[in-house]
Amino acid sequence: MCEFILAATARSYLFLRRFMPTALVIDAINTRRGLKWGVPAMLLAFPYAVGAIYCRAQVEAGGPGWLNLIVLLCLWNTLKLLLIGPISLLKLIAVRVREALARRHLTRALTADSIDRFDKPLLASRRG
Repeated sequence: MCEFILAATARSYLFLRRFMPTALVIDAINTRRGLKWGVPAMLLAFPYAVGAIYCRAQVEAGGPGWLNLIVLLCLWNTLKLLLIGPISLLKLIAVRVREALARRHLTRALTADSIDRFDKPLLASRRG
């Protein structure tokens, strides 16, 4: 029985990770090119918050109780999108510091070999 529960949990996790909108947005933000979009993505939390407020009002007005699940889902997505901004900003700072250190080490290594002229290295963060 435990194996069945574990397998069902793993399959549902993979399904949700692959097809749910906030998971796709967060996966896109966690790439090197997407780190700069973390703070603007926090604005996507607003529609989820409005949806949670609307569904909660419907439940309080006598609507079906299953709307409470939608409220929880909207609040969870709001929380995820609000937290991705500061997290991506910290990740971006760390990546920029690492790239600056790599650039500095490369420059020192090339100047130590008494090379007078060299092309500027093309780093991943400087590509289009």
